[in-house]
Amino acid sequence: MKAWSIRAFALLLPMAAVAGVAQACLQSPLDSSKNAVKADGAVSAQAERQRSGTTQQAGAISTKPSSFPPTQTATAPTVAQASAPSASGSKVTVPPPTPLPSTTTAIPKAPASNAPAVSDPAANSPIKPAEQAAPDGPALRRLTAVPAGLGLDNQIFGSAGMQSDRDALIQAVDYSLDYLATDKAVDAYANYPIEGVSRDRVRRSLQRFKQLLQGSNSAQALQAAVRQEFDFYQATGTDGQGNVDFTGYFTPSYAASREATGEYRYPLYAKPGDLESWAEPHPDRIALEGKDGLKAAAGPLNGLELVWLKSRLEAFLVQVQGSARLQLTDGSTMSVGYAGRTNYPYVSVGKELVNDGIFTLEELTLPLMLDYFSRNPQALSEYLPRNPRFVFFEKTDGAPPMGSIAQPVTTDRSIATDKSLMPPGALTLISTQIPYANPGAVLSSRRYPKRAVNRFALDQDTGGAIKGAGRADIFLGTGSVAGDRAGLVNDAGQLYYLLLKDGR
Repeated sequence: MKAWSIRAFALLLPMAAVAGVAQACLQSPLDSSKNAVKADGAVSAQAERQRSGTTQQAGAISTKPSSFPPTQTATAPTVAQASAPSASGSKVTVPPPTPLPSTTTAIPKAPASNAPAVSDPAANSPIKPAEQAAPDGPALRRLTAVPAGLGLDNQIFGSAGMQSDRDALIQAVDYSLDYLATDKAVDAYANYPIEGVSRDRVRRSLQRFKQLLQGSNSAQALQAAVRQEFDFYQATGTDGQGNVDFTGYFTPSYAASREATGEYRYPLYAKPGDLESWAEPHPDRIALEGKDGLKAAAGPLNGLELVWLKSRLEAFLVQVQGSARLQLTDGSTMSVGYAGRTNYPYVSVGKELVNDGIFTLEELTLPLMLDYFSRNPQALSEYLPRNPRFVFFEKTDGAPPMGSIAQPVTTDRSIATDKSLMPPGALTLISTQIPYANPGAVLSSRRYPKRAVNRFALDQDTGGAIKGAGRADIFLGTGSVAGDRAGLVNDAGQLYYLLLKDGR
């Protein structure tokens, strides 16, 4: 994977089976993929999103901050209301899952051995929820009746106060079509165990959807055509009833230096040439860089420094996301992506903060976590080493963030799912909440109000921490605004796969 996932909460936490916002906040956003920046928790050429429930006893940091910056919340509408803005300032509630009729056609789970090959997934979210055991039963079910209102995507045409991104969506469709023409896709769909899902049907569905995109003049016209021509397959979710936990990821952008200085002290490292032959267990994070993050020169990473960052937390977050775009002090730009990692499970820093009573699940957000470490820098030496996994990088020469299907991911239009279950490159529809930037807002709580959305997207990425039919990660772009948005995505919703009806 190649996008930074602030899964947004994944970097901080793993997804947990709790209700409402608590469940959403458990998964940390600071996770990325190989090229996209999901390095420590996403699974794609560049990253592998992996989270584990491993925790440690609280250390030096145990005092909860007396105050926190306000967080944005919004009321989650029903599916029929998905295109309307949410009420600003109201409490977030989990949207009820679309009921799965007993007459729906069950789609059996695909065994992991059929998952598409990825170079190495590695993207973690700093605040993602903890992973949940997948319920027994199918991963997808075909709906015999599509809920009213489903499929109204206002952003495509720039309605409801949003900027049109139709061209970007068309390009994202083309990326999936490019993937489906590869030998990798042929292998991924060979003997695919989900009845009715084939590479040819996915390809024809994308071709027809692209025609509808180009020929429709409104969200309503597109919605009507899609509902008429496509079957809707709903992900059965975390509970078998269609409940899906959504998080966000992004590609970070930081200042950096080609040389170590008094200001730029924290390196990103190239992959050791002999990593595959390292004895196990591998050295953990403390063994490689020291408790303070500055001792790597005394160990096996000496001489492998690619670039130096100002902040230890920023360097750590790049490892979580798996990629980054760096603005260098000499005026040039460097892009880096996931190259490899040590063989340890990912431990969510956000989850550790919750375990130690610093925050509750209900209040935790990525901005809140960053604020905490800003006010308590000594806590970095306590919490960052609790994640023993270490991620290595390579220069990507300005290449865009890449997903696990070896195609670029598109802002707001690419998602990551468990590719042992879900069809790679396929057209999806997500029904959840997404924060949007509000530049005119003065209060921080109103800078990123959430909108309930129906959003067409392409399933183009995956991650080690994205497991089961109840998890999806939305790519929200590159830079600070994308990071702010991704850090606030921690909501329940529904996920659908769209395939042309038989005979079309």
